Amino acid sequence: MKRQKIRKGMLLFSMLLFPITLFYLSPYLIIQGSFAGIVTGSCLLFASLFLSSLFLGRAFCGWICPSGALQECSAQISGKPASRKQNIIKYFIWSPWLITIIIGFITAGGIRKIDPFYMTDHGISVSNIYNYIIYFFIVGLVLVVSLVFGRRSFCHSLCWMAPFMILGNKIKSKFRYPGLHLESTVGKCVNCKLCDKNCPMSLDVSEMVNKDSMDSDECILCGKCEEVCPKKVIYMGMKYRAKK
Repeated sequence: MKRQKIRKGMLLFSMLLFPITLFYLSPYLIIQGSFAGIVTGSCLLFASLFLSSLFLGRAFCGWICPSGALQECSAQISGKPASRKQNIIKYFIWSPWLITIIIGFITAGGIRKIDPFYMTDHGISVSNIYNYIIYFFIVGLVLVVSLVFGRRSFCHSLCWMAPFMILGNKIKSKFRYPGLHLESTVGKCVNCKLCDKNCPMSLDVSEMVNKDSMDSDECILCGKCEEVCPKKVIYMGMKYRAKK
């Protein structure tokens, strides 16, 4: 319970800071900057998310992301599970977006400048009425998608940051070096399915346990399944259990 209180507190704090941090999460400003040869704050953040995911998976999504906080708030209104079919949508957004960024830097003749505070007002994203229009549009989009299509549907379908972390998580899972991940105790699951009901990403956690395969691209390592498991079958660890 204490861990979840800390997690929710961190998400709430991140959501309150969203007017400041909005442009550091912007998929548009990174494109605009690339065509000017500028490495923007969002470019630096996305690179750091990939590097952190090599050891922490998608923990950013579960513990820090302001969009995640908004979606967990909306889940209190409509907590229906999200469809797995949504997962593929984000790659159709991410792939051409990433290609456009690369083309932008090539067109600009490479990197000319690194500006972490690009298009912000002394580091603050929302500093005038026009920026508030962008802010409320993004907040509204995240809330509507999650309310209509299920828990954390924005994470599943539209998030442009998730593929960076999924790639890093895949590398971590492939090479099995020490990194934050889920483990389970084989043979002790009683199929109460509390883990399934409480997973904010609508994952079939009980199936993962019974298959002894806890790696999932959509797992955000929030620890909810570990908390609700009555038999303590699920746990988070850093060192991978040796394969038999």
